[in-house]
Formats: sequence, C-alpha cells, structure tokens
Amino acid sequence: MGKLDGKIALVTGGSTGIGFATAQQFLIEGVEHVFITGRRQQALDDAIKKLNRKNVTAIQSDTSNMNDLDKLYSVIKKEKGHLDILFANAGAAQFIPLDSVTEKDFDDTFNTNVKGVLFTVQKALPIFNDGGSIILNASISSIKASPACSVYSATKAAVRSFARCWTVDLKERKIRVNTISPGPVDTPGFRGAVKSGGEKEEKALVTQLVSAVPMNRLGMPEEIAKAVVFLASDDSSYVTGIELFVDGGAAQI
Repeated sequence: MGKLDGKIALVTGGSTGIGFATAQQFLIEGVEHVFITGRRQQALDDAIKKLNRKNVTAIQSDTSNMNDLDKLYSVIKKEKGHLDILFANAGAAQFIPLDSVTEKDFDDTFNTNVKGVLFTVQKALPIFNDGGSIILNASISSIKASPACSVYSATKAAVRSFARCWTVDLKERKIRVNTISPGPVDTPGFRGAVKSGGEKEEKALVTQLVSAVPMNRLGMPEEIAKAVVFLASDDSSYVTGIELFVDGGAAQI
C-alpha cells in the first residue's frame, strides 16, 4: 500500500529537478496517474523515458500562458475526469542585482512564479476533488534576503501568501493548501541560474549558499519530493496553510 494509492496528480515543471523527482516519488507511493508539464518538449520526452511508466502523461505547457493551461486541464478532464493532488512547482530563478533589473526581468519572473501559480490553481478547481491537496513550491527566499535576489524573493513571498489566503478560500471544500520552501537544491535550474555569471562567480555563489546551511551541503531533489509526498498524503491530514522549510536549517538558524 502506498501513501497515494488511487490518486490523480499533476506536477507542473515536472520534466527535471524537484518536479521530476516528485513525479517519480508520487509513482513510488502508488498514484493511479501523474500528469507532468514543462515548456520544452525534449525535456518532457526524456522525463517520460526515465520514468518508464504507462501511468504518466507529459503535456507541453507554459503555466503563464492561459491557453496552455486551458488545454492542460482539458486533457486531464478528458483522460481522468478529476485531480486529487496538485504540485504547483513550475518556476524560474534569476540572480540579478537591483541596479540591473529590467522590466522584462520583472515581468518574466512574476509571470512564471506568481501569475502562473495563481491561474494553475484557479483553473484546476473545477475538476479538483473536495478533500484534495494543493502544494505550492516557494523558497526560503520568501523570508530570507540574498544578494541580487530581490525580484525572485518577492515572487516567493507572494506564493507563500497565496497558501494562506487559499486555505481560507477553499476550506469549505476541505482542500488543503500548503507551501513547501526548499533551501538551495542541486537541480539543473539551480545550476543554470548560478552559472549565468560565469565559472568563478558560480563557484563563489555556491560556496556562499552552502555556508549558510547548517547541514553544510546542497539539498537533493529527492529530499524535497519526499516532503511534498507528506503534504500530498493523509499523513498531513491536519496540516494546512503552512510553509514547510526543507532547507538543512538555512532559514531557521
């Protein structure tokens, strides 16, 4: 018996990193079917090969695009009729100093991390089962300041606020809404973000981030995924509206 037996789940941004690891963990825990999304078809194709299960559907989708979201939920409704679990994981990170932020940087980050999360959840509600679980992926940046991180941090603070508000909005339907906030995690997205400044800057930034973690290491995607399973399952049946930090102690110490 798995913790998620018979459940239908959606993981946005599920082709790599935390999203992929979570889809994998959902399958281990017995989900009936998991849908994953991503912007890049090749990455989705690679994910399907790695997961190697028939009960996975990959749908190319940009969560900040309303037409893409409508198509996504149309497919889920047609194939399975409902959802029990939503992990709104799709997001983007950029490390940009304040004096270098452009309007495009701001719009791109907020469109993906805030607008995308809001409408991913809103458009899921007509097919979302009462008593289901919604998990939003934020970051320790929701409460911690880091250099060149102001726009990203603001988006994650907004995501954390969404969980509080939607817990109230959806309480009559007994839908639990929680936020998971990872610390620095060794994912392709993380490596891509820190590499943007060059090799020397990458090494310095990783060293700086790790030095702030009491456990003195980066997290692994599988460690975040197991925490998401907890929030998705009945193990957390009396847990809603929280921000669960999975960060090696970085946000607390």
